Amino acid sequence: MDFNYFKKNISTLKNSPLGGLDAQFSLAPKLRLRYSQEKIEALNPKKAAVIALFYPNQLGETCFLLTLRANYNGTHSSQISFPGGKFDKKDRSLKNTALRETFEEVGISSNSISIFKQITDVFIPPSNFMVTPFLGYVEEIPSFTKNHEVEELISISLKDLLNDTAISTTTLSTSYAKNIEVPCFLLNSYVVWGATAMMLNEIRELLKNI
Repeated sequence: MDFNYFKKNISTLKNSPLGGLDAQFSLAPKLRLRYSQEKIEALNPKKAAVIALFYPNQLGETCFLLTLRANYNGTHSSQISFPGGKFDKKDRSLKNTALRETFEEVGISSNSISIFKQITDVFIPPSNFMVTPFLGYVEEIPSFTKNHEVEELISISLKDLLNDTAISTTTLSTSYAKNIEVPCFLLNSYVVWGATAMMLNEIRELLKNI
């Protein structure tokens, strides 16, 4: 998708309805489906926020950023995610959390990011986080600078996300489950699953409005 075309349709995206849990659950692991809203509220999950950041590449095509988390002693070690992280008491809002964390992790200043929509919160059972995703864009080709939390920066073409062949299933093992079959996106030879895939599917459904 041409980036100028994407920008021209920002207002359409702002006003378009969200697919919500229906869109997310199409790409949700079975583990997530076991949690009702009442059960989630009882767990009092921690808050976090992320940004799906859109930008042009050198060909003028719309891309967005994913990150491969560094290997660490934690639940989401070496997994693929959007830039973002845990809410801090110093943050005035979850939007500010997302902007702050994006600057810390990939070096993009909050002043250069235009946030245009908030999408549906995603609950992550293994770490008990409720993540609020935001959609934003920068006008120019970004110069990313990753920190120690990020192993690799992954630039994905919006065209690839919208391709039906990007959706698949895979079997994998994690620190909390062995040999589980999960729905996923196959993007740039990476397997994107779990909360990130749930967010991506809601974004994908939203983009079909333009």
